[in-house]
Amino acid sequence: MAQDWLLGAAASYNRHSLESRDDYAAILLMPIKTLSDIIEWTFRSLPDEILVGIDPDVDLPHPEGVDTRFSGVDFQARLFAGQGFVLGNPHLVNRGDSFSVHHVPEEWIDGLFAKDRGSRGGRFTHWIHSHPNAVAVPSGADAEAAQWTEGCDMILGVRFSPEGLLPWFDEVGGTRRRLSQEDSVYSGDISLNDLPVIGRAATGHRIHGLEIIAFHRTGLGINLIITNSNGVPIE
Repeated sequence: MAQDWLLGAAASYNRHSLESRDDYAAILLMPIKTLSDIIEWTFRSLPDEILVGIDPDVDLPHPEGVDTRFSGVDFQARLFAGQGFVLGNPHLVNRGDSFSVHHVPEEWIDGLFAKDRGSRGGRFTHWIHSHPNAVAVPSGADAEAAQWTEGCDMILGVRFSPEGLLPWFDEVGGTRRRLSQEDSVYSGDISLNDLPVIGRAATGHRIHGLEIIAFHRTGLGINLIITNSNGVPIE
């Protein structure tokens, strides 16, 4: 992903995060380097899904003023583990189809109480997984896996072509957040030939759009904000 494009998209995304702050129960700060790494792994793995684990950087609390600026009227303190700290480095944990990707490989699990911590073994505080050619809205399996998450779950949706066996489907309920430099919305009825191409994956797929959301296991939405390495929101 070209850095200039991602910086512009992050600034646009953050403007929407600020405007819609009253729709969310808490905020989560993600450095753009973390997001860039996750996008790169996603592209290299198409058409498979990936699962990425992230812990908070306990040495990097939210910068002064960020919570006040981005928190809405329904803000809830101490909603999830790691709240108030910027996300740390991402770790690529698994790659596979939608049925297997949530399961952490055996070498990632210490075995202690693993059955009581869900398929992911409670290995990381936060989790993000990709939705190849699917919108960034939690499925039933996603919601179930999130019940074991101490922090937040995130989804990165990727629209690409050639589509393969699973074409893009726009008619999905839920709140969606596009990662884009533009505010325009591209309907699923538009021909793939008319969609913008924002990049090309190492797999040869043309990338037409990205979406990213964060949510809590209770179903509450979490306001994701993309930052620089110090946790300052990109504008």
